[in-house]
Amino acid sequence: MSPRGVAIPDLRERLFAAAERVVARDGAAALTSRAVTTEAECAKGVLHTHFSGIDEFVAELVLDRFARSARDAGELASKVGRGSVGGNLAEVALALLDSLDPAVVGLAMTRPGASTHTRRALEAGAPGFTAIQESVTEYLEAERQGGRVPEGTDAATTSLALVGTVHHLLLTRTPDSVTAAAETIRRLTAVLLGDAR
Repeated sequence: MSPRGVAIPDLRERLFAAAERVVARDGAAALTSRAVTTEAECAKGVLHTHFSGIDEFVAELVLDRFARSARDAGELASKVGRGSVGGNLAEVALALLDSLDPAVVGLAMTRPGASTHTRRALEAGAPGFTAIQESVTEYLEAERQGGRVPEGTDAATTSLALVGTVHHLLLTRTPDSVTAAAETIRRLTAVLLGDAR
């Protein structure tokens, strides 16, 4: 337990990681501020010192993971001409799919305060699915110019199809369907790139 009044390095990430462990182990219903701070080995009131409540905390956790996924997607630019195009796209899509536990996504959707906070932050420009889609579009256009994607490929529509499908899977999958969702992503990237074998 951290002593009272002593700064905790990377406190947000420590609390977010603790919340993910609580949800993975005990389910979404177990996610309370006390459960999070106990798991993070912090003083009980520290969550409420930094967040207005559990709804804002859940929303900020989701936004943090979306921002991380957007940064990962931004790395596609460094992979132009390297690896397989389908493999590079699948890697980004699977990272996004794995960025949040389905139960955390469920909390962010079903708790009105968390849902509203998340939506407003995304509307205000917080990195999320739009940023990921833009990175994928830019990557596909660069690969098309390099001859690794067929000339007639509509990069923006392909990107929308991929990111939209990941969004759907992220919101609807269950812990038992993670493997099936990953296989869907692999099949989809093959189809989108014209390799449905």
